[in-house]
This record gives sequence, C-alpha cells and structure tokens, in this order.
Amino acid sequence: MPADPRRDTRGIVDASGLLTRVRFRRHAPAEPLRPYLEHYWLIDWDLTEPYVSHVVPHPSVNVVFQRLPGQPPFGEVAGVGLGLFRKELRGRGRVCGAQFRPGGFRPFAPGLAVAELTGRQVPVGDVWPPPVTGGKPEASPVAGGKPEASPVAGGKPGAGTAEAVLGPDDEHARVAALDTFLLRHGPAPDPQADLAMELAARVRADRTLRRVGDLAHQAGLSVRSLQRLFSAYVGVSPKWVILRYRIHEALERAESTADVDWAALAASLGYADQAHLVRDFTATVGVPPTAYAAA
Repeated sequence: MPADPRRDTRGIVDASGLLTRVRFRRHAPAEPLRPYLEHYWLIDWDLTEPYVSHVVPHPSVNVVFQRLPGQPPFGEVAGVGLGLFRKELRGRGRVCGAQFRPGGFRPFAPGLAVAELTGRQVPVGDVWPPPVTGGKPEASPVAGGKPEASPVAGGKPGAGTAEAVLGPDDEHARVAALDTFLLRHGPAPDPQADLAMELAARVRADRTLRRVGDLAHQAGLSVRSLQRLFSAYVGVSPKWVILRYRIHEALERAESTADVDWAALAASLGYADQAHLVRDFTATVGVPPTAYAAA
C-alpha cells in the first residue's frame, strides 16, 4: 500500500472555498493499518463568520473525533453517507478522522455488518465499548447490546480517547493517538474484507466497469453474492458505489474545467445520455451540473 495519502479533493463541494477557511491535512496511518485505511484527515479552523461545508461522501466508513465550540470532545463512527453531507463550522474547532477503504472497516468490528451503520453516526463507545471490571467488554449496542459508561469525562463512552486524539497541538501526536486507538481494535484477518476492498478499488480505478454483472463476472461471483458481500463489508450496494464514483468524477470535472462537455462526460462515465448524468448529479449535489460549474 502507498505510504502517501491521496491529494485530490474528490467529494468536497467548493473545495477552494473550504480550503481558504480551514487547515486541512492528510496523514498516512501506521504500516499495519494501511491496507485498511485510506488516510487520516485533520481539520482545524478559527472563523469569524460561520461557514457551511458540503461533501459528497465516499463509500467509506469514517471514525471521527471532534472538538466543537461549547461542546466536550467526542468521537463517532460514521457509516457511509447516502446523501450530501452538510456541516456548519463556526468559531474555533478541530476534527481528526480516519477514512477507511471501502470494505476495510469490518476487520475492526468483526461482529458488525457494515450496512447497519449506513446513513448513521454512532458514538465510538457503541461500536467499541470500553472494558468493564475484569477486562470483559460489553456487547456493542449497534448489534443489540449496551455500552458500559467510561469513567473518563463524566462517563461518556469514548470521551477519554477523544481527548487523547484532539488534545495535542502537534498533529503527529494526534496521528499517533489514532494509530494507538485503531490498533487496539484490530485488524482481524478476513479474506472477505480483502476481496471487498479489492473489488471496490477496481470500481474506482476502472471507468469501463459500469455494470454490476461485469464486476460479478470478474470476481467469479453471482450478482447476488456480490451484493451480499458489499452489504456486509462496504455498507452499500455495488451499483451505488459505481454511481458514487461517477458523481465524484463529474464533480471534480465541474470544479476544474471551465467549459465541460457534459454529453461527452456522460458517455465516458457510462451514462446512456446527458440527461441521466444531470439527474444523478442534481439528486446528489442539489443543483444541476451546469449551475454548479457556473457558481
């Protein structure tokens, strides 16, 4: 796995507007974590006026620790976001996150089907309850159990870890704290996770892969088996992943190209016509691609 994280801004709506207002960095995780994680992402801001950021989420689970104005630090596990993600930033704050590769989260929570997290943000203590007296962890409430309250910071599960990750001013210390936290919970070897990651990566890299049946054929699976694999390990269907990566490319093209040939782009992305691309782009981003590019 590459040591350097991605440098693109795919998925970020109005990336230039966001990057002029916040400090945004990516870091590579520790070597044992790299097969499962895309990167860590760190954001710090100190704003005189509120700013609303928008992101078209990747088909990835994120573990996110946040310090927001007027709130104690907290951590969440964010499943794959199905729609446009909106976040208002105000005052002074800090976020440290870990973006998993599509299919890469399950080895850190083996008993949890990733589809159970899709469209949700749950406290880290709900996924990884802290140990109770005697060292036995409680069952995850995401899978039907109840978490044991952490004795740190008023009994909120995960609060102690959030402070350990968010507290240091040295960003390399924050990265080390994220490494420590994730290595404590895995990864557990899982060939099915490896397969899911490989297939999702193939969809992202190969623009000629436009049909679920073609991906299933390449994997030597039935369409139904492929759908079950993606539900359990990615959290969304293979068709959804194909569509989302198409929208990411269209969004990036709208950001970077002054005069986009939308009909040609639709054809290159595998759409039957420009109207279908416009429909999907508008449903995901909220405005038609031509209006977005003009803005």
